[in-house]
Amino acid sequence: MFGTIFVSGLAMGAIYALVGISYNTMFSTSRVMSFTAGQVGMLGGVLGSLYMIAWGLPLWVGLPLVLLSCALIGVVTEYVAVRPVLKSLDQHLYVLSTLALALMIQQVTAIKWGTEPKAFPRLFNVGSDIWDEKFWIPVIACGLTIAALEYVYRYTLVGRAFVAIAEDNMAAQALGLPERNLRIASYALAGAIGGMAGFSGGELMLAFFANGALLNFYGFVPVALGGLGNNKGAVLGGLALGLFQQAANFLVGGIFASVAVFTLFIVVLLFAPQGLFSSTLMRRV
Repeated sequence: MFGTIFVSGLAMGAIYALVGISYNTMFSTSRVMSFTAGQVGMLGGVLGSLYMIAWGLPLWVGLPLVLLSCALIGVVTEYVAVRPVLKSLDQHLYVLSTLALALMIQQVTAIKWGTEPKAFPRLFNVGSDIWDEKFWIPVIACGLTIAALEYVYRYTLVGRAFVAIAEDNMAAQALGLPERNLRIASYALAGAIGGMAGFSGGELMLAFFANGALLNFYGFVPVALGGLGNNKGAVLGGLALGLFQQAANFLVGGIFASVAVFTLFIVVLLFAPQGLFSSTLMRRV
């Protein structure tokens, strides 16, 4: 029993962490918390089921197609819900614009896909019990994603441009960096990361339109726990949240498990408003 709680907690925590990284990636170049992150994660599972079960595509075709589709949703988010708000004096309108787009995505998915959970394909058909692939694919996907992002940010020109925009948007623009293009690219990247979250967790969560709202909230909690913009903190926060949630499900179950998560979230915000793993940024002036 303990083993099942542990591995399921790791798996769910890895999914939440990926959604949290998607939040961070969008925020880094726009200072906007886009509430479409969870819906894109939901689409990762739904589109994975559509492409691989309904259309019969193999994994090596279905996965890139899912990531491309979710990246496109990310670009649409930037054009439709974020860019108009950035031109407004009251930029906090993004709460309404991105939430409205998220609700539209959820409703269209419910109409086209249906309101019942549907099967997600077995990707490799390996493992059983606590070694079943459904528990470890999200963890591996999360590890590969964070490693790839670290490489991009540290060793590529595009990655360094992302970091420059994130640290000081105005200074980066003054140096001639294409801020708008980088913002679009970051939203495409965030969409692909969100799609990976839903796809890697498809065997565990199934292809279900209601997963969007769940991922929206539980994907935001690691951002709050880990510190806004801190991807490593989001991973640690996500894994901690997943383990805590699964333990609460076992100990108290039902609605009380959600109450326990909410309570933890509020307590952390009270004592560490900047997150448990946040750090003070220092830059040359």
